[in-house]
Amino acid sequence: MSKCIIAIDAMGGDNAPKEIIKGVVLAIPNNDNIDFMLVGKEDVINKELEDYVYDKSRIQVINASEVIETHEQPTIAIKKKKDSSMLVGLKLVKEEKAVALISAGNTGALLTGATLQVGRIKGIERPALGTLLPTKKGFTFLIDSGANIDSKASYLVQFAKMGSVYMESVMNIPNPKVGVLNIGAEKEKGNALSKETHELLLAEKNINFVGNVEARDVSEGVVDIIVCDGFVGNIVLKYTEGFAKAMFGIIKDELTSTTISKVGALLSQKSFKNIKKRFDYSEIGGAPFLGLKGLVIKTHGSATAEDIKGAINQAYIFNSNKMIEKIEAKIF
Repeated sequence: MSKCIIAIDAMGGDNAPKEIIKGVVLAIPNNDNIDFMLVGKEDVINKELEDYVYDKSRIQVINASEVIETHEQPTIAIKKKKDSSMLVGLKLVKEEKAVALISAGNTGALLTGATLQVGRIKGIERPALGTLLPTKKGFTFLIDSGANIDSKASYLVQFAKMGSVYMESVMNIPNPKVGVLNIGAEKEKGNALSKETHELLLAEKNINFVGNVEARDVSEGVVDIIVCDGFVGNIVLKYTEGFAKAMFGIIKDELTSTTISKVGALLSQKSFKNIKKRFDYSEIGGAPFLGLKGLVIKTHGSATAEDIKGAINQAYIFNSNKMIEKIEAKIF
């Protein structure tokens, strides 16, 4: 089997380069079929790598002299910083020197750069960001979770198609259920975008569309794919992340507030660990931009080494399952 080469933006994100590089080193023993290109300031990366013992044949350092910071305006940064770790990494994907780029950097810049550098699959109107959200039954795929603030109904139909391919191929869910995020389950509910999207999806024969889904149903796992525009999707994503963090904080405070509760917490320790594991995003790693000619995965800005390792695994599965070819087939 030929090697799968994955490019990593070593300078993107709040914890770069330390956690990014650590994640790559941790991933090396997991799969002999993956090699890596660490993209960024060569001297900084090499200095960081000195702290680890690893198979040096598995990592190639690609120099990039600039970094696109999180606060920068995407289009301006893309134009000005041609030698940034992000753009150099995207170029590697465009030139097919790497099958994927993983970055924890500026989301807007990554989407803009990916669309310009890597390009869209023929027929795709807009790439979309897809994120797996934990539910009572497993996971649901939220698409779009932040790439397209303003969307047309035709975009959302394509998001549904791409999401279906992802859940079938990566998550092994046959004939996944698709729902449109709305303020009510009835087809006449919602704004003009949700109503038009509902009608278009009803006419699609190759999508298992089950109707509208309310926000309170997302965590129940009533559908496998939640379709919405990027504005609504990003609010759902950020609220879910914030609520989970706050809830675990409240539980921890209550369980350590008295001697009796501490004893109860000790007895329930395994159960609480299992619950926390189900909400642990690090095993997923990141969110793919679907609809591009190459694979680009966005991880959290505060990504840890475990997040990077998870994203690498996801990229390998995506590539092995020929996701791009399957999306092309689904669109036409």
